[in-house]
Amino acid sequence: MPRPKTKDELLTQSQANLDKLNELIDGLSESVQHMEFPKGTLNRNIRDVIAHLHHWHKLFLGWYKVGTTGEKPNIPAEGYTWKTLPEFNKKINEKYSEISLEEVRDLFKGSYREVRSLIEQHSEDELFEKKLYKWTGTTSLAAYLISATFSHYDWAFKLIKKSLKQIQPS
Repeated sequence: MPRPKTKDELLTQSQANLDKLNELIDGLSESVQHMEFPKGTLNRNIRDVIAHLHHWHKLFLGWYKVGTTGEKPNIPAEGYTWKTLPEFNKKINEKYSEISLEEVRDLFKGSYREVRSLIEQHSEDELFEKKLYKWTGTTSLAAYLISATFSHYDWAFKLIKKSLKQIQPS
């Protein structure tokens, strides 16, 4: 699926990738949903993957909130840079390690609704015009939203599929 270039495409394609991801997970037995992935992946199971997506939704929402006040948000997070992202992602895993897959999926559904609502509140120009918001730098609000939704759901789907093939050879 090509990268969204309009508000409608962003909403439709993000929802399509989310639906594809949820259908994959829902189509698995409960025992497979809770299986550990092969060693070598940071996200060790489906819960970790969904928690990662949820947390990045919340990060985006936080950046947006700070950015709309005229302040510069800490991106990706306070104390971290894009170069130290692996360390940060480990912290995300630790944060959600004691929460069940079911609870994480509920959190994810809620944060998705928040992100989707934010998309719906903006015009196409507000979403796709580069440099419109000081906090997004040289890019657009949509670029951040595409990363937090459409692209991230595709990454999650592919990671889960690949891991399932390795733990359940056909």
